[in-house]
Amino acid sequence: MYRLRMVLLVLTSIAYSLPVVADRGSSPWEIWNSSDESNPAIIDHSLFDGFLKTYVISNHASGINRFRYGDVSGADSKRLKHYMSYLTSIDPRHFRKAEQKAYWLNLYNALMLQGLLKRYPVSTVDRVKLGRQLHARVAGQVIRAADIEAHILRPLWGDYKVVFGLSCATLGCPAIHAQAFTAATTDTLLRQYAREFINHPRGLVVNKHELRVSKIFVWYREDFAQDERQLLRLFAHYADDNKALYILGFNGDITYAFDKRINAPETRWPL
Repeated sequence: MYRLRMVLLVLTSIAYSLPVVADRGSSPWEIWNSSDESNPAIIDHSLFDGFLKTYVISNHASGINRFRYGDVSGADSKRLKHYMSYLTSIDPRHFRKAEQKAYWLNLYNALMLQGLLKRYPVSTVDRVKLGRQLHARVAGQVIRAADIEAHILRPLWGDYKVVFGLSCATLGCPAIHAQAFTAATTDTLLRQYAREFINHPRGLVVNKHELRVSKIFVWYREDFAQDERQLLRLFAHYADDNKALYILGFNGDITYAFDKRINAPETRWPL
């Protein structure tokens, strides 16, 4: 077992150090590309953290976290609204970059939840359409959820792992988690969420004859890798040992899938 782990470590270390290239389809909004690294202030996400802990199901039998949309009380809806008001009263550029990263991740996820709560009950989610409809005003600028992803987080941070922190409220997306991001925890959580996603069947299924992965790796291909071989090495870096061996030796075609059904408790998985 020790030898196996050492071999995998050597083979996948390349993936860990791959240069991260922002999606050519996303352009950075340089207006948000500034910070005050001397500011020790911390943005308080405790209100959102408590909201998530109340309504996220982390031990669902499917292995995919669920959100109890139908159970959110009027009082908690107001708390989410207060949190959004607090976030949008802040100009994140006055804070350190680490604070900003957590800020944008939480703002995106809170926007998506707030939007779904207004539309629920629904059975499926059009992540692209919803991301373009939902918006907030930050420092006088109207910003859509889609803009946070495409023009702020991904191109300005150049970190492919941010994709795993953006939950679009579907079974196929990275999971919604029962804790908010903070400057102190963001990078650790993103690594954890990347590993969880790739080791769940909605992220990646592999055997001698098949490699089926999430369409997320098509939509954000330029974030992850320049070609399929590089993408395989990245998968192997995060995959459990046995799965990593199959990935590194795989020579067939990659197929892609995505489940757009809402991540509510009653949605069955798989189909």
